[in-house]
Amino acid sequence: MSFEFVKKLPIPAEIKKQYPVTEAVAAAKIKRDAEIRDVFTGASKKFLVIIGPCSADSEEPVMEYVHRLAKVQDKVGDRLILIPRIYTAKPRTTGEGYKGMIHQPDSEKKADMLAGLIAIRKLHMRVVEETGLTSADEMLYPENYWYLADLLSYCAIGARSVEDQHHRMTSSAMDIPAGMKNPTSGDLSVMLNSVVAAQSKHTFIYRGWEVNSTGNPLAHVILRGATNKHGNSIPNYHYEDLIRLQHMYDERELQNPAVIIDSNHSNSNKQYEEQVRIVSEVLNSRSQNPRLKNLIKGFMIESYLEPGSQKIGIGNHVYGKSITDPCLGWDASERLIYDIYGRCL
Repeated sequence: MSFEFVKKLPIPAEIKKQYPVTEAVAAAKIKRDAEIRDVFTGASKKFLVIIGPCSADSEEPVMEYVHRLAKVQDKVGDRLILIPRIYTAKPRTTGEGYKGMIHQPDSEKKADMLAGLIAIRKLHMRVVEETGLTSADEMLYPENYWYLADLLSYCAIGARSVEDQHHRMTSSAMDIPAGMKNPTSGDLSVMLNSVVAAQSKHTFIYRGWEVNSTGNPLAHVILRGATNKHGNSIPNYHYEDLIRLQHMYDERELQNPAVIIDSNHSNSNKQYEEQVRIVSEVLNSRSQNPRLKNLIKGFMIESYLEPGSQKIGIGNHVYGKSITDPCLGWDASERLIYDIYGRCL
């Protein structure tokens, strides 16, 4: 067995030199990072809504979505910080299927990793340049984080990655919030161990270098539901789950205790319309308990221009409709944001 080495890819510094951030983009990121940091440290009472498509599969519909989101942000900015969910790499349970824009900048063409690296950098940069928003992405590949480190304001570590040493250590070197999802097993202690690791200092190998990290005090948890041994979804957003998480945080000496509630995935059993009900229940739980109000910092919501999902390669491709997990459509998403705005105090 052997690798087939196809082409040597540019290192992050080379891609960044080719596609540099402007002073305006850098300033926008500094401002947004500070606002988001204040939510996690408790300096701000604003609430986070990390919202967008399951996968950022095409630049133009994603940009149309973000432009719509920016208009809503102008109306809710006194209480909410909207973070576009622009996930450019997708984990696949079986290894099959669309793996994200980083693999296929055009979902109907074959993989091209160089074109993918350029496409995801250009997309995240367009978001900041055109809307002033900065986005969230999932760190599926730790070695690729540095291609986007000067553009992202939030990073999620997925349920299948959260136990991995390299993901944890790379998270410890970030200066933005890193959300550690509970593993698919649902073991909350594993998730919290990941936060301990991400908040700690480390020496490790990164992109061929020996590096030191200072620890990330903004590392926190994301509840996304679990799957039992029979493959059935088990939600973990209910009041009792949140109280249990609060007690588990109390038992550990962690900085800035916080949780983001993922309203889709195993919490909704991928029944995307249930996200509206789930958000409502969590907001009610939060209003009933002052400690939960401080602990719950926001939601993660899957949303796109059109509701549901579609298969790729079938023809009659619907613009702005997910090609991975089904998502809320724009109209329902906009109503949901305004509902959160009205109830998050």
